[in-house]
Amino acid sequence: MGRSVNTSLTECTVPEKILLAASQLEEEGQSPFSAEALIVVSWQKFPKTFGLKGYADLYPDSNKILTSIMGEKGLARRGWLVKMGQKLYALTREGKQVVRRLMHEDDPTPPKPSAHAAPRPDVLKLSRDDEKFLLSLLSSSAVEKIQEGRKLELAFADATRFWGITDNQHGDALDARLSRVRAHLGELDREIGARSAVLSNGRSVSAEEIGMLCDVHSYLEDKFSRHLMLLRHRVER
Repeated sequence: MGRSVNTSLTECTVPEKILLAASQLEEEGQSPFSAEALIVVSWQKFPKTFGLKGYADLYPDSNKILTSIMGEKGLARRGWLVKMGQKLYALTREGKQVVRRLMHEDDPTPPKPSAHAAPRPDVLKLSRDDEKFLLSLLSSSAVEKIQEGRKLELAFADATRFWGITDNQHGDALDARLSRVRAHLGELDREIGARSAVLSNGRSVSAEEIGMLCDVHSYLEDKFSRHLMLLRHRVER
């Protein structure tokens, strides 16, 4: 029932334990993952912490876990998780850094690279689709205004151009598009890692810039949450 957990990890805080469960879900290919999946895996990894009182080995305490996800001091507020749809979440860049820190404390001696392992090039060449996607985001008015400290001038039109959505998109189609943007950025973040990617126009893009785009995505979702909700529930005429 889940992975074995070392003693040092059992001493983590409640939010850190949930974060480790979220990381396991992403490692298993679930991104974004549902709140229900996170409840089950958190309980499986740490049954004493997240088991229902009196029935710890049988049932998870879902309220305790949900409060730790969505509460005032929850993982979403800390910036470790980002909401990507109705009860759907993904790890943020900051959340992944915390996981790496926790796992490093658990195993302070990183494995030595194999002598036969091929070295990864310092510069990554992106596909045409990846390049088009990045150029669209980096040149967007939303990124320009945020980088120039003009957040107050942001309009919903800036957000829709950033995401590539139209007024005709609503419901599942809207959520799917927002999820694709976040997932695509996550894929690029993992692919680039400590390297950089050079675009055909000569511009170099680092993982830090991918992280910046993730932050812009999250900020726009939060700032225009009401607009997005109205668009989700708009009835097609």
